[in-house]
Amino acid sequence: MNNIMSWSAEDEATIATNTDATECKRCAVELGYWKDEYIAYFAKHVDRKAPEINRGYYARVKAMEMFIHQFLERCGTKCQIINLGCGFETLYWRLKDTTQAVSNFIELDFPSVTNKKCHIIKRNKQLLEKICKEDGEVVIRSGDLHADGYHLLGCDLRSVSSVRRALAAAGAQPDAPTLLLAECVLVYLRAEPARALLRHLAEAFSRCVLLVYEQCNLGDKFGEVMLRSLGARGVAPPDERHAAPPAAQAAALREVGFDTARAWDMETVWRALPEEDRARAEALEMLDERELLLQLNTHYALCVATRGDLFADMDLNA
Repeated sequence: MNNIMSWSAEDEATIATNTDATECKRCAVELGYWKDEYIAYFAKHVDRKAPEINRGYYARVKAMEMFIHQFLERCGTKCQIINLGCGFETLYWRLKDTTQAVSNFIELDFPSVTNKKCHIIKRNKQLLEKICKEDGEVVIRSGDLHADGYHLLGCDLRSVSSVRRALAAAGAQPDAPTLLLAECVLVYLRAEPARALLRHLAEAFSRCVLLVYEQCNLGDKFGEVMLRSLGARGVAPPDERHAAPPAAQAAALREVGFDTARAWDMETVWRALPEEDRARAEALEMLDERELLLQLNTHYALCVATRGDLFADMDLNA
């Protein structure tokens, strides 16, 4: 089925944002912002990015890790992680290198992205051996990969039926503690498909946490610059959802069925990180344009939505 799907030029522009994000992450890793032994398999050569970009990606990765660890502290490793629009994210391998490898890790994205990721995994022993358990079987077919505890599938996130089929094929359990990740994904969906997807996820998983990282406050002058940049690349501009402040984005998550939802701009998140982490990151590069970093941070938000009492108290300072 993946091979007969057709995608528009707008879709292809969205797919290309995965390459950009992966290259930005590799640059920051090479400069020492965080450790990732696997990112180099997915981005072979990168030009150096501006310091504010590197620091912004560091804040994004640290913030996601903060809540991932909160989730795992509450439910242990007998849970599932579902990464929506996974791109070339390496979280699965990084968790495997710790004691926090989970029971089932599911990644979904455009078939062209999953096909490339499958190819990279297949040809690199260091990636493949982490997926294979002793005597375990790895099946790669039509851009999908299935193994014991890891599934990578192509689907269309704009179609609830496509998502439902993919999750069923990956063995997703509706009653298992579930962490849903959506990093710069919903912004590329139109408003109604995004609401339909979120409503389905809230209904499907009775004990879950959703982490959403994407743009906010785009209704001002700086937001206009960001919108023009996206438009110049052929990406559909975000709609009115992303002109709203973080609190409104959290309210929208509650409206589609999540019990609780909290949101903060990334400047607030940055200030909430441990002082020693911020000091170490700030020492890596001289930052001339501090105002530009502040503007970037106030135009991205982290939202945390939950279902079930186990996760109700998850918070930035928990």
